[in-house]
Amino acid sequence: MKSDLFAGENLAQPAAAPGMTLQNAKSVKYAVNGEMLARQGSMVAFRGNLQFERKGQGIGGMLKRAVTGEGLALMSVRGQGEAWFAHQAGNCFIIDFEPGDALTINGRNVLCFDVTLSYEIKMVKGAGMTGGLFNSLFTGTGKLAVVCDGNPVIIPVTAQSPVYVDTDAVVGWSAKLETGLHRSQSVGSMIRGGSGEAVQLMLRGEGFVIVRPSELTETAAAH
Repeated sequence: MKSDLFAGENLAQPAAAPGMTLQNAKSVKYAVNGEMLARQGSMVAFRGNLQFERKGQGIGGMLKRAVTGEGLALMSVRGQGEAWFAHQAGNCFIIDFEPGDALTINGRNVLCFDVTLSYEIKMVKGAGMTGGLFNSLFTGTGKLAVVCDGNPVIIPVTAQSPVYVDTDAVVGWSAKLETGLHRSQSVGSMIRGGSGEAVQLMLRGEGFVIVRPSELTETAAAH
């Protein structure tokens, strides 16, 4: 049988070493030798001797999910084998954490990560309960795979030039940045075509923010 479908770049090759690699722009392959963590429902295929188990967030984490509709619902993958992860054909990126690194990521953009990374679901400072902004703070050493609708935009943030981002479009930011909510009547009228008030996340300090080139859709929100 012949087809471009069977081109070499589409064929899954045996892993050369344990850990995660990009299978292609839309999926991540993880060679499991022990344990790793992944977003619930993100596994699309596996081979080998692997066990999948839902991982709870604790009482505090479940409360935050109930209040905000956001969170980080995880599953543990244990054993020896290979697993592939993806989410709605979004673009996948692998972030390699070194000692001292800290990154805040929206739970809906987390795909999978090494157990050597620590994570904590925290309310965004300055956002208030009405903002409903709970993100995942990752620290430690290891790799984190994130998924994004389209190619993300990385915007530098400086003390002299804060950045304002749509709360539905933000993927993550440097954990050391100061956060707050910014309300703008005029921006809301121009962007959303109405007279309502728009709310943006304000980021101030030294670092960067990751923004996806689209707002959250109803379909994405349901997942």
